Amino acid sequence: MEGIEMHQTRRWILGAGLAAAATPSLAGIVRPDQQFPALRLPKVPPPASFAGDWASLTTGYSAPDWFRDAKFGIWAHWGAASVPAAGDDWYARNIYLQGHPSYDHHLRNYGHPADTGFMEIQNRWRAERWDPAELLDLYKRAGARYFMAIANHHDNFDCYASSFQPWNSTRVGPRKDIIGIWEKLSRERGLRFAVSNHSGHAWHWNQAAYGYDAEGSRRGQRYDAAKLTKAAGRGTWWEGLDPQLLYTGPSMAMPDGIGSVAEANAWHAGTDGLWNEGVPSDPKFVRRWAQRCRELIDKYRPDMLYFDNHDLPLQQAGLDMAAYFYNRSMEWNGGRLEAVVTAKETPPQRRMGLVDVVERGQKSYIDQYPWQTETCLGNWFYGEQYLRENRYKTSAKVIHTLCDVVSKNGNLMLSVPIRGDGTIDEKERQIVEEIATWMGRYGEAIYGTRPWRVHGEGTSPRDAGAFSEGGPASTYTSQDIRYVTRDGALHALVLGWPADGVVHMTLLSSANPVSRGEVRRVTLPGSDQPLPFTRSAGALDVHVPAAARNPIGLALIINGAGLIS
Repeated sequence: MEGIEMHQTRRWILGAGLAAAATPSLAGIVRPDQQFPALRLPKVPPPASFAGDWASLTTGYSAPDWFRDAKFGIWAHWGAASVPAAGDDWYARNIYLQGHPSYDHHLRNYGHPADTGFMEIQNRWRAERWDPAELLDLYKRAGARYFMAIANHHDNFDCYASSFQPWNSTRVGPRKDIIGIWEKLSRERGLRFAVSNHSGHAWHWNQAAYGYDAEGSRRGQRYDAAKLTKAAGRGTWWEGLDPQLLYTGPSMAMPDGIGSVAEANAWHAGTDGLWNEGVPSDPKFVRRWAQRCRELIDKYRPDMLYFDNHDLPLQQAGLDMAAYFYNRSMEWNGGRLEAVVTAKETPPQRRMGLVDVVERGQKSYIDQYPWQTETCLGNWFYGEQYLRENRYKTSAKVIHTLCDVVSKNGNLMLSVPIRGDGTIDEKERQIVEEIATWMGRYGEAIYGTRPWRVHGEGTSPRDAGAFSEGGPASTYTSQDIRYVTRDGALHALVLGWPADGVVHMTLLSSANPVSRGEVRRVTLPGSDQPLPFTRSAGALDVHVPAAARNPIGLALIINGAGLIS
């Protein structure tokens, strides 16, 4: 739908997925028939017990209030792939793709993958400088209300004391129960605790480790996974461990006879096609995955279980696990359902049964169901080049994304990449501290809020959906405003500082039926001092004090009868 031209600037009035067209004389007006208020859905009482099917999940689940109120979480997307610091979250797979930058990096730094595969990198992850208490204190100061840690990634390695996967962080690498330590310290700080489980993909994702170079001096020599057995570990650091339990076995490894890198890449692209569908032919993998996941739930009692899957992992096993987690949550909480399960790009007919996630992207409308976007300061696993090339997201980008997401009934989960040794770099720390400063001042206008009649005004993202977030710097200005409500007041989240010290809100003009109601008082969060304002048929103009100036923007709390009813 076309936007509105105002003052030479392309401007849109945004609301529940539709932009309102208007004639030039009615710029900023949204017609009553084009309003789509957020639905105030009644909270569904959970059943006595959930079953492992969509009918049960979608009729009995409601996202808990703690999640809807928290708004902002921080994620430790951390594991052995942080050790190479190559900035590739698929490093453990891509080192087995001849010609890939990660293959070249691995060859230069660790050797050929037929000799030194990713299994060896697992043991180089030592976390020797990890100070989880200090990091969690920083994240809480930055305004995070929940914290998430990786329980396992696609490499199939468990970052906790796993009884069903001997390749885990208590026996290899850090020799610590990473999840157990994060969980204990998070609880002590009053943070809700979440775990992310990515290992449902391991059965096809690790098949690259059974491949070979299609060209060059080592052509046809199978990579490490194809050669390693438990017996071969005698006298090594991995004695007693079976590499096939890590790499999952050669169920669909590269066939003999591939004669070029192009042919190999085509074969790998075919295995990547299994990302969103299918289950392994070996039922032992599914059974072991379920055992590991149930133990993760029972041992650490997370508040949120994140699945890096479209829909739920491994078909029926994923449904059973969601039901199991919901039932356990009610057992732990006196019948209250406090659990969150996530999946990506969930089909509309299943949205009621869990929390939908958009990876590195947005929604263009107010979703009637709570949802979450996930993004990262750099790449998912730590990459040194993001520091060298100053490619991290700015604090303004993070805050503006948070404001936009919250206005559409969502939460933001931000990954702060951690080095293999357990530290974050100085640039990351600076960004997180800047987020802390803004949230300390304006977080009151974020937490516990709900969507308004429309979500905002200003420029609209050209695209929505996964991977639509754009570059590391924000392009929003003070003319971009997002709206939420709390405690009977309207909160205006202004995505920049107005050069003239006046916030100009076209949507809140006296002539706009969307903003029906009175404006009696405008304040800054944490202040009782009213701000001067004028409300005309053109806009609500609020004068903000120069002493509050900052480059990210500000929040205003607007009170008045009928303004949010």
